[in-house]
Amino acid sequence: MDSLLFLCARRIVAQRPLPALPPHLYPALFQAAFLDGRPLVLRELVDTWPFPVLQFQRLVGHRELLRDRTCIDCVEAIIQAVVAQIKRELDERGHHSSLRVLDMTRLSDCVSGDTPAGLTVWFISEALAKACVELSKHEPQCQRRTSKRLKGRSGAATAALRSPGVDVHADLVVNRRSYGILRDALQAGAAGPLRLKCHEFQAKYISAYEILTLLKSLDPSCVRRVDLHFRNLGLSGLLVILPHLSRFPELRSLKLQHSKVDVRHLTTESDIRILCVARKLGMLTSLRELNLGSSRLSGNLRQILCDLQAPLESLELAFCSLVPADLAFLSQSFHAPALKRLDLSGHDISQGLLEPLRLLLEETSASLLYLDLRECRMADSHLNALLPMLRGCSHLRFLGLYGNPLSTAVLKDLLQKTLELPNLHQVVYPFPVDCYKREPPESRRNFVKDKELFAAAKAEFSQILANSKRIDLIWTYNPYGHRALDYFSL
Repeated sequence: MDSLLFLCARRIVAQRPLPALPPHLYPALFQAAFLDGRPLVLRELVDTWPFPVLQFQRLVGHRELLRDRTCIDCVEAIIQAVVAQIKRELDERGHHSSLRVLDMTRLSDCVSGDTPAGLTVWFISEALAKACVELSKHEPQCQRRTSKRLKGRSGAATAALRSPGVDVHADLVVNRRSYGILRDALQAGAAGPLRLKCHEFQAKYISAYEILTLLKSLDPSCVRRVDLHFRNLGLSGLLVILPHLSRFPELRSLKLQHSKVDVRHLTTESDIRILCVARKLGMLTSLRELNLGSSRLSGNLRQILCDLQAPLESLELAFCSLVPADLAFLSQSFHAPALKRLDLSGHDISQGLLEPLRLLLEETSASLLYLDLRECRMADSHLNALLPMLRGCSHLRFLGLYGNPLSTAVLKDLLQKTLELPNLHQVVYPFPVDCYKREPPESRRNFVKDKELFAAAKAEFSQILANSKRIDLIWTYNPYGHRALDYFSL
């Protein structure tokens, strides 16, 4: 339920122009204008913002937007207002604004709707880059005009007229389309009036050289998370990237999805490279989250993680061709009791992994919040063996079982026995194997989904939830129907 202050703020932002307002009302007005999709009002508020800092996440929180398009329009209006404010400071002698820090980090966590979070961050990245480049071109023009007007005055007097500018803290996403503008913005903005301070850096499908160019331009003190979607990076490419990450002392999260690091067939050369990779990872002293998804690590997990100086809290090893020795090492390592997030999707649990997984879940039970076991060829007997360990994970919030051949009966048993987990928020279950029907011999397919059987199974799940009064628990077959929560906090 909305507070009285928020309801009043909604009434005020419905009118334009805004009346004269005391400073303490600005946060509530900003929230109301953003959530109701009023970009023109937001421009007015930012133009007269009475505080040195404007932080999105603190002001907006996690609220539903009226329309997905609203978010992009509002963000664009805020950036344009900051640009206009800096231009006035550069052009008009004696004009000074209060705003000095615009914090747009984790903006995708603040809003929800059908628009993908990545699209929001991508749009913000490109809009901020364009604004930085625009102002970097405007500043020297303004200085030339100023120097002509102040001809004969000291250099100090001219310098005093420069705008102190605004630091923009943001999460940046770059792809082939936006690489050029973001490179120019980072290189020009370090000493410019609008300075990008990147907290989370995500690069998609650009070259290693381009990644390094951007990494070298980022402020080392700000970067917390690096996420590189790089196909076929390999061990050699990894050794090119990793040395440049040690310049970020606060780097807590490193994701190297689809990099195709393959260490299954070791040679003397690859063995040396693994040791080098381990040493470079060990130099990331603040690292707490690591994603090596789709690498081929069979039997080498110990070697990769051996030099880490502190336990990981999040480890994603989906489709990494792990063997029992890898899980055995992990269960005995100092990482196990600290893990909050664990993704072991894409491993065949029938290939000797069941017992090591049971031991690992016992070791992580006190800390684990997120467990993903998608497409692990998990049959009813495997889930029954794991169920006591799952019930021991008292803080578990998410469980992913999508893509496993499980029956309705065992899923009902899982639901009934995990209702006792007070923090469990979401379970993604597979389409039950008994809800398929055999096709006629002349059909090209052997089995198809039986919608009536599945509807009956869903009704049984819903009835169990209703009887338990666990309306907070999302029990869903759709792995994409609900936004994934970030269980690893920076």
